[in-house]
Amino acid sequence: MKDTIWSPPDAEEPAADRRQADAPGFVGRRHEIAQVRRLLAKTRLLTLTGVGGVGKTRLARRVSEILPRRYREGVRLVELATIDDEDLLAPAVAASLGIHDRTPDLEAQLIEHLADKQLLLVLDNCEHLLGACARLVEQLLYGTSRLQILATSRQSLGVYGERVLPVPSLPIPRPGDRTRDIARRDAVRLFTERAATIRPGFHVDAANARAVARLARRLDGIPLAIELAAVRLRTTSVEDLVNELDERLDALAEAGPGRLARHQTLRATMEWSFGLCSAGERRLWERLSMFPGGVDVETAEAVCPGQGLAREDVLDLMMGLVDKSILGVAEPHGAGARHRMLETIRAYGREQLPAAHAEALRERYIEHYRQLVEQVRVDRVEPGQIDRMRKLEPELPNVRVALDLCFGRPGDAAAGLEIAAELWANWLVAGGLSEGRYWLKRGLALVPRSSVARAMGLWADGLLAHYQGDAAAADARECLALARQLSDERALAFAVQLAGVAALSEGDVEGGLALLEEARARHWARGDVHAVGVTLYVAGLFAATMRPDRAAEYGEELVTLCERRNATLFRAYALYAVGMARWEQGDLQQTEARMREVAAFWGAANDRWGLPQSLEVLAWTAAARGRYERAARLLGAAHVLWEAVAASPARMRYQARSHQECAERARRELGAQAFTAAFRDGTRLGLSRAIAYALEEP
Repeated sequence: MKDTIWSPPDAEEPAADRRQADAPGFVGRRHEIAQVRRLLAKTRLLTLTGVGGVGKTRLARRVSEILPRRYREGVRLVELATIDDEDLLAPAVAASLGIHDRTPDLEAQLIEHLADKQLLLVLDNCEHLLGACARLVEQLLYGTSRLQILATSRQSLGVYGERVLPVPSLPIPRPGDRTRDIARRDAVRLFTERAATIRPGFHVDAANARAVARLARRLDGIPLAIELAAVRLRTTSVEDLVNELDERLDALAEAGPGRLARHQTLRATMEWSFGLCSAGERRLWERLSMFPGGVDVETAEAVCPGQGLAREDVLDLMMGLVDKSILGVAEPHGAGARHRMLETIRAYGREQLPAAHAEALRERYIEHYRQLVEQVRVDRVEPGQIDRMRKLEPELPNVRVALDLCFGRPGDAAAGLEIAAELWANWLVAGGLSEGRYWLKRGLALVPRSSVARAMGLWADGLLAHYQGDAAAADARECLALARQLSDERALAFAVQLAGVAALSEGDVEGGLALLEEARARHWARGDVHAVGVTLYVAGLFAATMRPDRAAEYGEELVTLCERRNATLFRAYALYAVGMARWEQGDLQQTEARMREVAAFWGAANDRWGLPQSLEVLAWTAAARGRYERAARLLGAAHVLWEAVAASPARMRYQARSHQECAERARRELGAQAFTAAFRDGTRLGLSRAIAYALEEP
């Protein structure tokens, strides 16, 4: 059952909402904001519907800015416009929540994480994943008690209990309005604000009011259409602009029955804007529509030239599209800046891209992102690992397009599988295990059984499966057999490594460590120091609880290797492995020194997977020193972080025993009431205070 809520856009809104000032770049919508706030007090699922360009996304984003105080765990926005595969929906939601998906059943993990949380989840642009969104929303609402969802879509989700709020166009001037009344209408206010950026000082007065009112009415108050039209003031007057628009829309109306529908008005406006672009700007618009994650100038210059577009012209053409509001202004990101298109504009550009140009662009696109993925790999014992992780983050939507292009044609499937396999460590550190395995399994289903690409795909899938708690043995067996069949030394070294991981996960300590040492020797023989580093880390971590002396040797060897090569991220994980070995050896001083150093680094790097592990170990050492209140607080601080990544030390072989012993000892020594109070104090510390507390000297 769903209810559709609507009332006239000019209806009187509550006084509190009238006083609410517009945010910069956001005009009007006070009535709709008041409706959203009122409805969210009554329903757990509210869907904002309307045609493209009407402002659903901007309204949802504005609501997400003003409502966080109502929700104890805040508001989380999931941008779905960059997701084309429904299997990536749950991973996208997990990423927005900071969840590291470490189980194959990600939907169940999401429900577990959100079970009792008071949170507003905003799902933006659901229409192209409508069925998948409806199924996931239904599961989340059924499995949780306090979660609320705000969705935007061109049509409702059709989920039981859904309330639907159609988002109307902005209010337009009425016949007979005076100049002052015209200027106050939201459609005119938006036009005036955008026009003032083109012509500083522009305002509505008696001389132009009628023309501006006619323009707002002709564009049906559609925000995107108004913004595209306002750009024309750079070269023409308001009166001439309205005449041009009249000619365009009248011609289209004559070709079809009756008055134009709103979606036709927007499309006509985009066609008009497209026609006003130069030939080069039109070509670039078409090609930039391939980048859902946005694009920087360097990437545009690398991928877009050809078929009548020169590399040296790309920058000027991009600036022309920015001036016409087709391409967004540059947004700072890291050391550079990125431009993005609104989804409606990007979709129009994709429609215009000629097939011949699309084919050539496809090859350049795949090759560019194949090279990028190789450059940003974090499984490298070398400097700049954190910077590479941050460089990949905004590019992931574009990497997904490249993978889709590869897997859409059998001849390119091996390239796609290679890209997915090379990203294994990025998927792991960022917590995107389900997405990583999704792409790997797509590739493995398409790539022939006798290829090196398949062997490396099996290796990567086996490692990610292991970290998800899934069995890696099947992948390991096929990978090893295939590597031997191909007589490929590189593939064989990795296959032996995976076989060692599989053996250790099944409890064969000696056999597993022997295989990992064989893999290390094979990697050294090939000069692959990066693979040696991964092997040493896995061996050190697994051996810690069972063979601490050997684990310490593996860890110290990896620390030395990382320091020699200035690999800071790898070094932090090496120090963690050493710290675990020292803990098992009973060396509290060395354990604490290593874990404090690791916690400081992971805190600065915002490594949410590493942080709870280091806080856990510092809790253990506090209890071992008789500082039980500190131990309980650190357990509480770690607990919050474990929840954020939907994990638990109880499910991790190398942490489970010590975690349980620490908690039981602290509870016994403090008493249940004092332990609970200290634990709760730890959960309330917040991230920065928790790190500072953990770094205090014992």
